[in-house]
Amino acid sequence: MKLVIGGSTGFVGTELVRQALLHPAITSVVALSRRETPVPLQDTEAGNALKLTSVVCNDFETYSDDVRNELQGADACIWTIAVTPRKQHTVPFEEVCKISREYAVKAIQTLAQSSTGHSPEQRNDDQPFRFVYISGIAAKRDRAEAEKDQMLVERGMVEYCLVRGDAESQILAFAEKSHGRVEASVARPGLIFGPREDDETRRSMPGFPSIELAKLAAALLDQVINGFEKNMLLHDDLVRLGQNAITRRR
Repeated sequence: MKLVIGGSTGFVGTELVRQALLHPAITSVVALSRRETPVPLQDTEAGNALKLTSVVCNDFETYSDDVRNELQGADACIWTIAVTPRKQHTVPFEEVCKISREYAVKAIQTLAQSSTGHSPEQRNDDQPFRFVYISGIAAKRDRAEAEKDQMLVERGMVEYCLVRGDAESQILAFAEKSHGRVEASVARPGLIFGPREDDETRRSMPGFPSIELAKLAAALLDQVINGFEKNMLLHDDLVRLGQNAITRRR
């Protein structure tokens, strides 16, 4: 499998790259970011490191020909790029919309075209291109529902969560109209925490359940490799899938 990881130098993307390089089912990892993606030092052998192709993309709205060439023949993509809830008030709202929604929609459109780049002997016409959009547990697709959520109102998150929900809708609609050529799933994790974060970090956003970074990455890789369980992976689904995937590797 040739896997594209959008946002490969970020918090989630870094762990996805690390686990993807170790996974025997993944033969190529295209790490897409605004800067070079380093080879993870932890647990990564020299042979696995050869799977990694770091691709620097300066514009996620209009992909250059060089970037498109690197994406040719991709089987799947996990898209991590978005403005996080903690940073939403530090970024102009227009940028929130562009980074959290427009970039993702453009990505699935571009990758769906590029996935046809398999050579005839490599292409499996029965295998759709798979795309995962990492959203969030508080994403909303209905304004009335969002405005009734007191926690979102108090934290000034209503518009942000509607943008994330609209991104979900556009991505799923694109896949639905692809006549089976593209499959998409939305992941809605709660608060994601890494091994160095403590309970105080998790308490900084009370009201949200938490998931370990390694478990989330394992769940997403399992889904792009083996097929989507459903097109909306909720927090509890991700915890379960991640734990099962980690257990199988032992």
